[in-house]
Amino acid sequence: MSPDPRPLRKLGFLTIGLFDEADPRRGHESTLDLITLGEQLGFDSAWLRHRHLQYGISSPLTVLAAASQRTSRIQLGTAVTPLGWENPLRLAEDLATVDVLAGGRLNPGFSVGPPTHYEHVRGALYPDTGEQEDFSPRRAERLLALVRGEDASDFSGTEGIEVYSRRVQPHSPGLASRLWYGAGSLRSARWAGEQGLNLLTSSVVKAGTDDGPHDFGALQAALIRAFREQHPDGERARVSQGLVVIPTDSATPEQRARYEAYARARTPRTLTPQGPARLLFAPDLVGTSEELVERLHAHAGFREVDEVAFALPFDFAHEDYVQILTDLATRLGPALGRQPAPAAGEG
Repeated sequence: MSPDPRPLRKLGFLTIGLFDEADPRRGHESTLDLITLGEQLGFDSAWLRHRHLQYGISSPLTVLAAASQRTSRIQLGTAVTPLGWENPLRLAEDLATVDVLAGGRLNPGFSVGPPTHYEHVRGALYPDTGEQEDFSPRRAERLLALVRGEDASDFSGTEGIEVYSRRVQPHSPGLASRLWYGAGSLRSARWAGEQGLNLLTSSVVKAGTDDGPHDFGALQAALIRAFREQHPDGERARVSQGLVVIPTDSATPEQRARYEAYARARTPRTLTPQGPARLLFAPDLVGTSEELVERLHAHAGFREVDEVAFALPFDFAHEDYVQILTDLATRLGPALGRQPAPAAGEG
């Protein structure tokens, strides 16, 4: 039987930061404004998702570096960085640099596997090493070792006027404890637990090979339990959930109708596993905070967590995101038992 729902302890949000190709700055500024608003509303965290070769944020760390200079308290995360696109050593340097600039607020989330549409981008991404690249968890283990301060080089010391370090510089000692893994399968969840990472869950899980019926919440709850069984911290291991949750408390009638139409259009993909990977998608949740509390408390996956990073829907207007974030912070969060975080400039 699922446990009683835990009072919500940490409230975050996730965005992909869409933009117009003809005017990309405006979209990026909108994302930065939402992060700033999130801090003002008392959110605990703001997360950016990678969108390579699309009209969404392709370089979240760059945007988060900018956000770190406009905020002072809110945690800043990536959900998630696909390591198939990255060199672990260079990424470790960038992570540490942004964490230093943010004052220890960076929460890097990552995943492994080949880049999406690898057959189409391999020539540009890895023209000389495409067949040799390792996209397995070993790539992640390289990143973990480097972030934790293990040697990246067997040379150190002074050479002329240059001083060399064996480990990645800058080194941010607390960063390793804020690494998150995005897992959608039991195998990847167990691996993340064995590595002592934090776990990011989303609105997608792998359904496995059985014929169903498939209950998304039950599958996600099993994934979370498998992670904690392998984690050194057991039940205290951190897990964050990232469903699409759209409160309508202060929405206009036109906004409510548009939100409901958006969720309806995406419902078919939630009914059966999709594609060769048999991905099962969670239904988007739309309604008043009172209705959403009831649905979340009945969700087996949500009952396992006390941290969330609710995902903002694609393709909504900036004013829609402002309304959703405001209702999440002022209506739904408190209704789920969360104690408000200090607003910007407080505490």
